[in-house]
Amino acid sequence: MTIPKGFLVSVGGAEDKGTDLEKGIIARDRLHFFELGILSNIVHLVKNSASIQPHVEVITTASSIPDEVAENYKDAFSKLGCTDIGHMRIRTREDAAKPEYMERLKKCNCVMISGGNQLRLSSILGGTEFLDVLKERYYNEHFVIAGTSAGAMAMSNTMIYEGNAALASLKGEVKITTGLGLIQNVIIDSHFDKRGRFNRLAQAVAANPGAIGIGLGEDTGVVVTKGIELKAIGSGSVVIVDGRLIDYNNIGDIEFGQPISVENIIVHILSSGDLYNIHTRKFSGHTVMSTDED
Repeated sequence: MTIPKGFLVSVGGAEDKGTDLEKGIIARDRLHFFELGILSNIVHLVKNSASIQPHVEVITTASSIPDEVAENYKDAFSKLGCTDIGHMRIRTREDAAKPEYMERLKKCNCVMISGGNQLRLSSILGGTEFLDVLKERYYNEHFVIAGTSAGAMAMSNTMIYEGNAALASLKGEVKITTGLGLIQNVIIDSHFDKRGRFNRLAQAVAANPGAIGIGLGEDTGVVVTKGIELKAIGSGSVVIVDGRLIDYNNIGDIEFGQPISVENIIVHILSSGDLYNIHTRKFSGHTVMSTDED
């Protein structure tokens, strides 16, 4: 197994950017988030990889309001002392092939993939040279790829692209396709607590028991080191759904629209600082995780 030298930061969405958020969306300052939170973790990882001012590129392919999203991230990163922020406004597969974007991808220290529609990410970036270069840098360099909401969900090789949480206990209501393939053998879901997506992720894992389900709450995420070591960050919880020991599972036998039955799903709940190893499928609690290169 090839061990990536880079880092993934998967964020559940609605991460605090140090701005006035809509009332009730996030319980602010639970962990003095702006100092200890997700964007600070990203900047810390990027600065470890850059001897000069870090260069971050924001990819807004998934978003329907790309310019506004890019400006929000530029403002947020600047408050953390990171001011060299570019915007890759990739809206089509033709855009992804532009020499300007290819050159900037090869020179930056980090990409931040915004939220929106994850199917736009997979359909526009899938199979492109842009994605090949992104993966090459991630595997061979101290390179940081961060993604929030759709940007996080698209990181895995198996990606949920649709599924009504209220109907997710019924076979066929959860739609799955191929993601960007930055991390293997996982399925990532976002806005996990607020939108009640446990059944959605459980059905995805029941259909793919070899994969680990990762449910990311809002203002919460994981840092992935060496492609297998997860560290929870942010102000909420990360839910791990492990289907390895599933016994009874009727999803292959019932008709579409019928409720699924699954026996013996393993669930772990991680809070900030907790660790989980995808390869060993072990929760190991608060332990210092090295971010140094081998």
